[in-house]
Amino acid sequence: MSQDIRSSEKRNLDQEAKAVILRNMLASKSVTGSFAGIIHGLTASNLTEALIQRSKRMILDTLGVGLIGTTTEVFHKALQYSKIYSTDISSTVWGQPYLRLPPLYASFVNGVAVHSMDFDDTWHPATHPSGAILPSLIALSETLPSHHKKSGLDFLLAFNVGIEVQGRLMRFSNEACNIPRRFHPPAVVGTMGSAAASSKFLDLDQTQCRDALAIAASYSGAPMANAGTQTKPLHIGNAGRHGLEAACFAFLGLEGNKQILDLESGFGAFYHDYNPQALPSLQSYNWLLEKQDVAIKRFPAHLGTHWVADAACAVRKHIAEDNEPLPIDNIQNIVLKIPDAKYVSRPVPRSEHEARHSFQFSACTALLDGLLSIKSFSDQNISRPELHKMLSKTEVLHPSDNQPNFEKLYCEVSVTMTNGDTFTERCDTFYGHWRKPLSNEDLEKKFRSNALTVLSEDGVEGIVEMVNKLEDLSDCSVLCSFLRQRGQTDSKQERSS
Repeated sequence: MSQDIRSSEKRNLDQEAKAVILRNMLASKSVTGSFAGIIHGLTASNLTEALIQRSKRMILDTLGVGLIGTTTEVFHKALQYSKIYSTDISSTVWGQPYLRLPPLYASFVNGVAVHSMDFDDTWHPATHPSGAILPSLIALSETLPSHHKKSGLDFLLAFNVGIEVQGRLMRFSNEACNIPRRFHPPAVVGTMGSAAASSKFLDLDQTQCRDALAIAASYSGAPMANAGTQTKPLHIGNAGRHGLEAACFAFLGLEGNKQILDLESGFGAFYHDYNPQALPSLQSYNWLLEKQDVAIKRFPAHLGTHWVADAACAVRKHIAEDNEPLPIDNIQNIVLKIPDAKYVSRPVPRSEHEARHSFQFSACTALLDGLLSIKSFSDQNISRPELHKMLSKTEVLHPSDNQPNFEKLYCEVSVTMTNGDTFTERCDTFYGHWRKPLSNEDLEKKFRSNALTVLSEDGVEGIVEMVNKLEDLSDCSVLCSFLRQRGQTDSKQERSS
């Protein structure tokens, strides 16, 4: 009798196991299921050396722009709000040795810092991929118990999974390839990428990964109308926080639509021409980041402005020597041939955030000063009479062949003098674009310049060393100790305040 019962129980277990396998097979045939399978199934052995090196550059750059971003007004407003939350579990706020927040809000404020100056990396199709991923993973790394610490390779894997999901989703729409008009991409795909990266880092199973994507989709989306305002950096902060929150809900068993990526009424709601495709199998998987690198910015402004700045700097060399002032009164007019991207066309910007989204401001500042830098966007520089005199002489044209696409656009600057001479220069690829990437030396120089505004020299060099050997670290959370090492004077001031 007992043997019959055991045989019956075994048959039931076998049937249940077969049912689970069948459900997984059916789920993997959907687009959503294929994403969940890839998120769950990719391992550190799938990481290539080229991918590791490329993603470490992104991580270092994002840490640097995030650290200098902690000096901005919008960061401090986000921090002031987030201080009302507290839990027993907390994570580092970058550059703040005596302040910690719950992981969700540490991710939020650090993400806001990353995008507060529009200094973070940009990908193609157009989005800022790293800022929605990195703060969530760093916040999570501190919350894990000592027996479950994640290695640097685990960190790199989760980071790249988050980047990959963003890139794959954007390739389901031709609309996503161009400079956006309706939704800010990081608030759409960045939320999904954060959910994927957090799910990977938390070792969620395939069903939980699928649910995390479905939950994240209900958090996604922010309008482009807030570009050029203090609200735009919140898009990145919210993307990271909401993606992490989606993964936490999925871990707790919250469910969502099992075909969220397959449906026009699901993730397809964000695009007019959504055409989703199942991902390749694990056996034949290739990473998008290996094929398509990111752009690293040399100054803190919208990526499109880097083309017009380089063209304007080249024109200036025809008019004045490096150390000579520009003869403004001898300039009759300035013509910019730029792509039609309305939110980056601002004839007279009134704030630093508007200036960061203005072809006209970048061109005229480059002509006046011979370069753009962090200081270019100060209130003092924005309000200069000589700058406004230049802006009043500037007109824009949108040639039909100049597409609002970071792979195809160009910028041309023509300056006509009162004596009739005209000087014209065109930029097809600026230094920092993926076709002409920053050298490792220049990328580290940018990081050090940014990070030293907040951290001690030991903290800065510690981060450089940790990122350089990230794949060899047994515990990736060691990064956090360096992110808290402010300069001695700053630390004393913070402790007494």
